[in-house]
Amino acid sequence: MSFFSFLAPARAKDLIEDREQINRDYKYWRIRIFYSIYFGYAAFYLTRKSVTFALPFIEKDLGFTKAQLGFLATVLYLSYGFSKFVSSIASDQSNPRYFMALSLIATGIFNIAFSFSSSLFLFALFWLLNGIAQGGGWPPVAKQLTFWFTQKERGAWWSFATTAHNFGGGLIPLIITGIAQAYNWRTAISITGGFSILIGFWLMNRMRDKPESLGLPAVEVYKNDLEAIAKTKQQEKSENADFKKLLFKEILVNRGVWMLALSYFFVYVLRTAFNDWGVFYLMGTRDYSPVTASLTITCFEIGGFLGVLAAGFASDYIFKGRRIPYMIYSTGFLALGLLIFLANPYQHFTLDCLLMGLLGFLIFGPQLLVGLASSEFVPKKVACTANGFAGLFAYLGAAFTGYPLGKVIDKWSWQGFFLVLSVCISLNFILLFFLNTNLFKSKDH
Repeated sequence: MSFFSFLAPARAKDLIEDREQINRDYKYWRIRIFYSIYFGYAAFYLTRKSVTFALPFIEKDLGFTKAQLGFLATVLYLSYGFSKFVSSIASDQSNPRYFMALSLIATGIFNIAFSFSSSLFLFALFWLLNGIAQGGGWPPVAKQLTFWFTQKERGAWWSFATTAHNFGGGLIPLIITGIAQAYNWRTAISITGGFSILIGFWLMNRMRDKPESLGLPAVEVYKNDLEAIAKTKQQEKSENADFKKLLFKEILVNRGVWMLALSYFFVYVLRTAFNDWGVFYLMGTRDYSPVTASLTITCFEIGGFLGVLAAGFASDYIFKGRRIPYMIYSTGFLALGLLIFLANPYQHFTLDCLLMGLLGFLIFGPQLLVGLASSEFVPKKVACTANGFAGLFAYLGAAFTGYPLGKVIDKWSWQGFFLVLSVCISLNFILLFFLNTNLFKSKDH
């Protein structure tokens, strides 16, 4: 028996025949699976963004330039993006219960190691390792959502799950800046690392694999979703095909997946730029303290929380499961929102918070739907892999906001920063428009 055999998918059990027991078990396990992946992924976000909000303190303590600080972000996002893609392939063939838990424990360990370092080399090394461990966070979540919820309800549940980004992202600015000011940045990062290790062990206790591993029928059968059952039957030949062939046919030469991946790139440039550089911008142009500036990022995450929920429900119930139209509307309004933010003549804290919340609302909705659409665009057997492939491009976009965007800020100040964001909004709108037209007829969207 291999040392890693426990990571293999759990075996299917004999099907439960009592309909009442199936109903009870499904209700219980869907709730338990959901809150497990929700709080588990929020913990991943705490350890992924811990250094982001410690950077002003690290800059003051160790004297790094913004380009050097941005380099750490680039290292994280590149390693995370590639790891997310590889982890997605592995997750499609693994037990999410242990895959996600062990990844979270590892990221906690690397956070603690980072907090004991001082050189740029060690910072980069441990943040690279952290990015690799972070890649095992979202793929198990996507797998659980795909196998425990049908497509007709998945938009709403996926949106709820995605708010874990915002839950963790809204807490971490306050946690890090609060502890760093009271003690120091090393203590702040160590505490978040230790907390994530504890949550990792909790996940091992809470999570399980697919419904069949508990003796339950597939979710499409349980929900009597005739359309989904028919679609599953149409995919049976593909489902039984060699995984490498599926990877090539359904993802690597699928132009819909490629277009969604490019959209993800632009969305993540926008989201990560505000998230990572927003504190520096507001401290530099508004003379805010680190805590006050961090509060506006919390508002950005609160707006994102609401935007994610709105996107999930609207794409399910208004656009009938079509994800692209909502993304087009959001991107158009995002351009208007950015103009209002830049034209704000008052520079008042409350107004800044409201505008950051608006920008979060308009950015996080498309972020949710790109990932969801990429998973629904392919057979379920490679849903995680498609999501991970798109996620690779997302974190190439995030990596761009590190060292490259840091250099832009050093050379052209914040005018260059917002010019880059404006270009990304425009290109994403054009891409989504063509994706949604009859020039490109997708099979699901």
